[in-house]
Amino acid sequence: MSLDVIGFGALNLDKLFSVSRIASEGEETFITGYHETPGGSAANSIVGLSRLGMKTGYIGKIADDREGAILLKDFRKERVNIDGIIVATKGKSGVVIGFIDDKGNSALYVDPGVNDTIKFDEIDLKYASKTKIIHITSFVGQTSFEAQKQLVEAIPDVMISFDPGEIYSRKGLDELRPIIKRSYVIFPNRREATIITGEVEYQKAAEALIKEGVKVAAVTLGSEGCYVTDGKESHVIEAQKVTVTDATGAGDAFASGFIYGMLNNRKLYDCGKMGNFIASCAIGRFGARDGLPVLTF
Repeated sequence: MSLDVIGFGALNLDKLFSVSRIASEGEETFITGYHETPGGSAANSIVGLSRLGMKTGYIGKIADDREGAILLKDFRKERVNIDGIIVATKGKSGVVIGFIDDKGNSALYVDPGVNDTIKFDEIDLKYASKTKIIHITSFVGQTSFEAQKQLVEAIPDVMISFDPGEIYSRKGLDELRPIIKRSYVIFPNRREATIITGEVEYQKAAEALIKEGVKVAAVTLGSEGCYVTDGKESHVIEAQKVTVTDATGAGDAFASGFIYGMLNNRKLYDCGKMGNFIASCAIGRFGARDGLPVLTF
């Protein structure tokens, strides 16, 4: 069996509360709604790609509990291959508690559970090798991060895409370099690009990442869209004008659209445009996945 994209990152059940506003320290606010949905950055991107018709799989870890069962059930429903998912007999599956206000702003708290216990020798290398792309996103703990670094070295013929998120960005360039230098494409947002490289301007940050060996840097700019460059051509691509319901997972959706474009041999500009479009669909609905579009034939 050959796959188009395998995700490798945390698997979390998102427990999201709609609130009147995000409370600061010592303040009080009230809850207006509750939504429970499978999440995890790479997992969201993989579901997005599956809905676009790509053959997808996953490397990750869950516990034998209610949350883990929900995560597996959802992957099966979304036609994501689960042969690479490890089920731990002890511990608990990852959970994210999120608070989202009526403007789509959010505050997220991660309880990683067994996500942070993945060791390299638990990963099926044959499974990881039978794909065109492995899409890597962050874990909270060091053990699983080390497993990711070992994996990218063990499968030199597989293309790597990398969405560092703020957790990994704060590790700094030196720690991230083993993954960055193997990455064909990297998906930081503007803030993360600055944190990683030390460059305040996103164009210079993207240039610095290209110099580290990345072939394509796609920097997301929120409501301004994205900036994409391969070191030869560069584009600022405006975002779609939509009403934001929940910005959770916007970057994950962007990555799925961009990777879809790559897999279909689209030009750099078109990949960025596709990323923006899928992100605009995602932020119009509550949760990271409800708005992801389904490609019908």
